[in-house]
Amino acid sequence: MNLKTTTAIALALGLLGGPALADMAAATAFLDAEIGDLSTLSRADQEAEMQWYIDAAQPFQGMEIKVVSETITTHEYESQVLAPAFEKITGIKITHDLIGEGDVVEKLQTQMQSGENIYDAYVNDSDLIGTHWRYQQVRNLTDWMANEGAEVTSPTLDLDDFIGTQFTTAPDGKLYQLPDQQFANLYWFRYDWFTDPDIMAEFKEKYGYDLGVPVNWSAYEDIAEFFTGREIDGKKVFGSMDYGKKDPSLGWRYTDAWMSMAGMGDKGEPNGLPVDEWGIRVNDKSQPVGACMARGGAANSPAAVYAVDKAIEWLNKYSPPSAMGMTFSEAGPVPAQGDIAQQMFMYTTFVASLVEPGLPVMNEDGTPKWRLAPSPHGVYWGDGMKVGYQDVGSWTLMKSTPEDRAKAAWLYAQFVTSKTVDVKKSHVGLTFIRESTIQDQSFTDRAPKLGGLVEFYRSPDRVRWSPTGTNVPDYPKLAQLWWQNIGDAMSGAKSAQDALDSLCSDMEKVMERIERAGIQGDLGPVMNEEKDAQEWLDTAGSPKPKIENEREEPKTVAYDELVASWN
Repeated sequence: MNLKTTTAIALALGLLGGPALADMAAATAFLDAEIGDLSTLSRADQEAEMQWYIDAAQPFQGMEIKVVSETITTHEYESQVLAPAFEKITGIKITHDLIGEGDVVEKLQTQMQSGENIYDAYVNDSDLIGTHWRYQQVRNLTDWMANEGAEVTSPTLDLDDFIGTQFTTAPDGKLYQLPDQQFANLYWFRYDWFTDPDIMAEFKEKYGYDLGVPVNWSAYEDIAEFFTGREIDGKKVFGSMDYGKKDPSLGWRYTDAWMSMAGMGDKGEPNGLPVDEWGIRVNDKSQPVGACMARGGAANSPAAVYAVDKAIEWLNKYSPPSAMGMTFSEAGPVPAQGDIAQQMFMYTTFVASLVEPGLPVMNEDGTPKWRLAPSPHGVYWGDGMKVGYQDVGSWTLMKSTPEDRAKAAWLYAQFVTSKTVDVKKSHVGLTFIRESTIQDQSFTDRAPKLGGLVEFYRSPDRVRWSPTGTNVPDYPKLAQLWWQNIGDAMSGAKSAQDALDSLCSDMEKVMERIERAGIQGDLGPVMNEEKDAQEWLDTAGSPKPKIENEREEPKTVAYDELVASWN
């Protein structure tokens, strides 16, 4: 059932609009119209959970609360269906704004700097965990739930059921954010083409190995070359898809594990230590000490240059000409048009838009012509390194939000992540946060129509995909440097090396200012003295010296064998 259908049902049954009822009749109507059997709870337990929300919300009747998130299908469902239902059930009016991810970070940064309560809660990526831990401007939820927020913390919250809390927990052991939605970046490919006997034979004849899921970048490159320019099903095919517009989303394209997939950072999961996927080195106290090679960082290292050069080369040679001018949100749905053979970097939040009936990438029986698999890695990568990125959009309560407003917002945050609603919400947005939801029979039944998404989230590999870690001391200030500098390389204004030299230098200037200001105390940056970069390159680990032949022996694996290994 899609978002339009569920909204229409809710309108028809009177769940949207009208005065708040704040009683069990509204909850019952919501459960009948919207949830039905799509819950891990029995109907009696759903009603008990709803009754708890009704009772806990009594002190906040009539309050108007503002929350914000980025615009993806999951949050559209929350804003359009769950927020009005919550108002009917609890009497708390929720305005759930949907804006761009970059705008969410900007609003949060403004609230941090001004102390003005712009929003009562944010769905804010766990990429900011290092920021929140160091600045201490958000409520740490561990202490909040045990103290001020105890009376508004649901007894059925069940934190152990969440699959992403390890990413929202800081080195101090405290939980700073509650996961609301998660999606990974995975390799996407046309399974129907990759298993076509004639295409397989032609590939084997040309390259000498089997067409399959690429394990490394050399194989991805061969596959991109093989498919680009040929005609299949009456369409000119492109061997890769990406995006390159100078826009905040271009920064995510690289910080969201592209550099670690290339092999830039150190070994270590969920993030490389002491050098992470941003190229930032920390000391044994988790304090950032540098980003450039001269200080032991890797953001301008040979592996980083390789990562950027390959992305630009493949974008220019194997992607549609329009891709260079696209953003994240514009490029995501493009493979659904039916002329893309593979994509290294598919955010699974777009799966919902890739399974709509009638698309060129869907079969008549509702199964997809495509599949998802782990992304290949670059020549600098080694066993034990981070293998991919997982976005964990998470509820975040600022200390600058008045306590009563924070409590009301916390009730809403728990409602939209509750066991009552999570299975249904996950069917709409396909952004899993609960283990119980992933294992629900309804997803076993739907799995064949989701191209490997369910198999991935049930696999042991899932935990190896992770968000940005705690090496990054100030995500808002540092993230904006990535798209601005890498944009210069994408446009050809600078070489990759020059752009990355500027990037790491700019990151170090920000970290030096934080160090001088002392605003992060003992957790903040303590910059290393500069020395000859070769000294660091000659030391084991990251930064790594240049590999003269950056094309390794290509390797692929059959998709069906890969899935079987997960089981």
